[in-house]
Amino acid sequence: MGGRLALDAGGVLAAVVLLVALAFALMSLRRWLFVRGGGAVECSLRVIAEGGVPGPWRLGIGRYKGDVLHWHRVFGFRRRPRQVIHRRGLVVSNRRRPEGEEAEGLLPEANVIEVRDGDLTVELAMGSAALTGFLAWLEAAPPGFPVDLYPSD
Repeated sequence: MGGRLALDAGGVLAAVVLLVALAFALMSLRRWLFVRGGGAVECSLRVIAEGGVPGPWRLGIGRYKGDVLHWHRVFGFRRRPRQVIHRRGLVVSNRRRPEGEEAEGLLPEANVIEVRDGDLTVELAMGSAALTGFLAWLEAAPPGFPVDLYPSD
């Protein structure tokens, strides 16, 4: 009976390891599919709630699709974006370097920008090259697209 129990525990352990490996492979395939099409950058995002209270940073991939930036979590299975940021009417209200403990959870050499899209306020943390691309995407908005970079209050 002891041998049968050990065989069952080994089978369960093997199934768990197989499921974890399959989940990792699916997340890696999902990430590869996002990145292979171009227009994708690694960036972390956190939502700023009403009252200015920031949520936790989440690692993700931003993907430019026309006049919107789709943001997807790195560790997830959804094909639909978690956040959609529209270029029309977008306001970049602040740019800064990460501070203290905040810097430990972000990509190295990250810059943080605060972005307002209507009622949605988020902070995006990305490397210098990705930030340059993001600002170029904003400035390349077609005529009639109000975009405000670092407005004076």
